[in-house]
Amino acid sequence: HKLMTITMGSGGCRFESRSHRPHTLLPGRLSWLPTAHSGRMLYPGSVGLLQKAMRPMLQQGQARLIEEFDGQRNKLVACDGNEIDAMFVDRRREGGRNGNTLVICCEGNAGFYEVGCMSTPLEGGYSVLGWNHPGFAGSTGVPFPQNEANAMDVVIQFAVHKLGFQLSDIMVYAWSIGGFTASWAAMSYPEIKALVLDASFDDLLPLALKVMPDSWRPLVTHTVRQYMNLNNAEQLCKYHGPILLIRRTKDEIITTTGPEDIMSNRGNDLLLKLLQFRYPKVMTDEGIRAVRHWLGATNHVEQASVYSSYEVDDDWCTSVMQSYQTERETMYPWSVGEDMAPEARRQLALFLAQKYLRNFETTHCTPLPSTEFQDPWRLQRAPQGDRRATWKRGMKGMEQKPPVGICCR
Repeated sequence: HKLMTITMGSGGCRFESRSHRPHTLLPGRLSWLPTAHSGRMLYPGSVGLLQKAMRPMLQQGQARLIEEFDGQRNKLVACDGNEIDAMFVDRRREGGRNGNTLVICCEGNAGFYEVGCMSTPLEGGYSVLGWNHPGFAGSTGVPFPQNEANAMDVVIQFAVHKLGFQLSDIMVYAWSIGGFTASWAAMSYPEIKALVLDASFDDLLPLALKVMPDSWRPLVTHTVRQYMNLNNAEQLCKYHGPILLIRRTKDEIITTTGPEDIMSNRGNDLLLKLLQFRYPKVMTDEGIRAVRHWLGATNHVEQASVYSSYEVDDDWCTSVMQSYQTERETMYPWSVGEDMAPEARRQLALFLAQKYLRNFETTHCTPLPSTEFQDPWRLQRAPQGDRRATWKRGMKGMEQKPPVGICCR
């Protein structure tokens, strides 16, 4: 086994840690009971008993990654002193179309790189870097939010400074609670290529409240907001690159009522908050209602039916977005949609929703097939000579359908 130690800040290969941190370290006056216990309750993979039970499986998974994929095991020392166990599989020399892209994987709260979501991009031919949360298997520490951010930071620094990847060649892929560190990475390193969040949520608090007695609401709210504030949506909105959200239609974990109520899936809220930030003039009341109608569909057939019922013209929507991108600023939020009729906003809202979110018809813990792991949507610029023509063709097509009312005021 190849083992390499990378030290941040002193000794070894010196990396300069980023100075900006969105979270503060837990204050010393806080008693150990609510912090240590809440951290381990939220991340059961850090519990020794579970790790002991899984040890044979983890050892087999690690051996498979090294023997079958020539994986390189590394220990990375974060700026807080925690050692982060990581595994790298290099596909750059294999000649495949995905090998030059590095996918950094962020596991769930009981997930380990040895048996976790690394398998999905590996099957897709990507170079892959997996790592374990602080306190999981070969990683030391406790998975508090600050420690999680520090771990993600050293993983990215390692990918750039030791493995030789450019940030623009790095995708971050997360499953479930891994969306916290993934969205932190996207916020802190906005140059990364793309972000894929599978079965993730917008905010921890609604999910914490659902499993606690109502009488505990003030305590739970205070504890989450002060010490375990996994604010995925807030972080996500600070990233301006391509994003794909994957929603599990039978998810039993991140729903606030039950898997049969798809509208209680907090992935819906993650999408809505993202779209409302990026396209506020599109996501007015009528746009939100249309997207919620579409989100209420539980399978591809139902979603296609809803999409069709709004008579969405994909070509027109694309031309509108390309025209805006060409003539105005490209940083979000965009003001596209401010001069449109409600019917036009509804169509654009649905067009954008189906570009940012894909359904996977299964439960929370089913491994994601590599066929479901795709590059997020990128709006392609129209060719220089076709920009005005594309817009006019789109508008002309809409004028031929007056009942739908797709035209600028």
